[in-house]
Amino acid sequence: MNYLKKLLIGKPLKQSANDEHKITKLQALAMLSSDALSSIAYGTEQIVLVLVTLSAAAIWYSLPIALLVLVLLISLTLSYRQVIHAYPDGGGAYLVSTENLGNSWGLISGGSLLIDYMLTVAVSVSAGAEAITSAIPELYHHQIAIAIVLVLLLMFINLRGLRESAAVLMVPVYLFVFSVIVLIFIGIFKIATGQLIYNATSHVGSVVPGISIALLLRAFSSGSASLTGVEAISNAVPFFKKPRARNAAMTLTIMSALLGFFFIGITFLNYWVGVVPREQVTVLSQVAKIVLNNQLLFYIFQIATAGILAVAANTGFSAFPMLSFNLAKNKYMPHVYLAKGDRLGYSNGIITLALGAIALLLIFQGSTERLIPLYSIGVFIPFALAQTGMIVKWKRENKLSKSISNLIGAFISYAIIVILFVFRMHDIWPFFVIMPVLLFMFYNIKTHYKNVAEQLKIVDKVEKREYVGNTVLVLVGNVTQADIGAINYARAIGDDVIAMHVSTEDTKEKDLEVEATFKELFPDVRFSVVRSSFTDIVKPVVRYVDLVSKVAEKKNHTVTVLVPQFVPNHNWQKILHNQTSLKIRLYLSWHENIIISTYSYHLKK
Repeated sequence: MNYLKKLLIGKPLKQSANDEHKITKLQALAMLSSDALSSIAYGTEQIVLVLVTLSAAAIWYSLPIALLVLVLLISLTLSYRQVIHAYPDGGGAYLVSTENLGNSWGLISGGSLLIDYMLTVAVSVSAGAEAITSAIPELYHHQIAIAIVLVLLLMFINLRGLRESAAVLMVPVYLFVFSVIVLIFIGIFKIATGQLIYNATSHVGSVVPGISIALLLRAFSSGSASLTGVEAISNAVPFFKKPRARNAAMTLTIMSALLGFFFIGITFLNYWVGVVPREQVTVLSQVAKIVLNNQLLFYIFQIATAGILAVAANTGFSAFPMLSFNLAKNKYMPHVYLAKGDRLGYSNGIITLALGAIALLLIFQGSTERLIPLYSIGVFIPFALAQTGMIVKWKRENKLSKSISNLIGAFISYAIIVILFVFRMHDIWPFFVIMPVLLFMFYNIKTHYKNVAEQLKIVDKVEKREYVGNTVLVLVGNVTQADIGAINYARAIGDDVIAMHVSTEDTKEKDLEVEATFKELFPDVRFSVVRSSFTDIVKPVVRYVDLVSKVAEKKNHTVTVLVPQFVPNHNWQKILHNQTSLKIRLYLSWHENIIISTYSYHLKK
């Protein structure tokens, strides 16, 4: 098992190597920007899909909508640069909302982002699978299987640690960046030289019968999904090399500049060539085929797109564990999310995210179109709360002049939330079922940790109890070397030693032999046989332990239950044996005033 673990995720790293495994701006752009950059693969398409429900002539409206998305991107970028410098320990929208708006709003923000990061992974790998099947139509009916394989692959890459995962991700991310730049510049060059014929479905400014503000708002909210992932860098500032805040802010600026350029460029090219959405082929794929007009370049572009969409999920794998860490630090999530794995990453967060994303893929059958509305509401609630939190912060510090970008970002973010409520409620309603469950879970976890702390706290008056002896109960199956060793140990520590054996209908004849053998070896030890009418031996053991405990309490004895077990020579051999001792210890762990101990006999071959 250890060999397999080392093979999959590598050898454990020393804690002292932690700083060496922080990431540079170049690596961070690959790790933390892949989600935002990849969204251009479906951002323009989501706008156009809404517009063509009225008419293909309405596609020209994608241009002003794209400009409005760009305004939101600029305001969010400026705002999250402020968040990075104000909260250099990471946490992003969760910490901003908690500190400035209160715990409840912080939990809403944090819970929304937890859901959003799972959706990030699900949407990204779904879109990646769609890009693969656009290039290889024979794989169309295997999209979900492809998406699940991509999730598992990314999970293992991230379990290997920050630097190794960054090194793997740099290739597809920078190949995609280069490919899109080439696509846009070739498109602009061909337009300028007249090689790319103007084939728009309608001219800019054309009156389209039936167009409505409601339709345009729906298209804008769908296109704004391209901005998901912008906040991820503010959550993951601790992953950067020093100076962390400055490097994180610079990475965010570079990412936003690329995203804005790509989004405007692809939307314009799509309008110019007059692409209309088709089933089984993405809009971006159609644009690339027309603009590049070269089979080799087209396949390189499709591979690059599939690669970025597949690894875009990595933004979630980077940000989810850090957000889980911050929630766990504040006692709203289990403390297992505080622990680092062998490769100095938050492994439990990585594994949880992968399992959640796979569940979403199966529930929604890998449909990008069904996942994106949930994706949008999950990120725009934290966007809006983060902007509001920063406005409150600047007001408290008498620096309202710094809040201009926050005001713009908050206004547009709240507007998108209202649009989603009004026009997409039939798509986003699951979010409002999941969020109350998450909040209930957060508060109950917090209450549990508070109760634990109160009960474990040493008060002024410490209750002391003097025991006069120890009753040791040894569970005996067949009389083996493990049982003999356990009895010898029990006699050394116990004032009163009891050997207990459970007899069932199937074993009652053999049990007489067991009892005889035991009494021959240990004539001075009490041997109790508990009869059971059922095959289960765990419950009879628990009931007998309760009886012994009551008697021991009257004698002012402690009670130790000693469970003998043998340990195979190789880890894989454990699966060949039943786990009765584990079940017994689990059941007994819920009983008070009982010490549960294990005597292990190690096999040599």
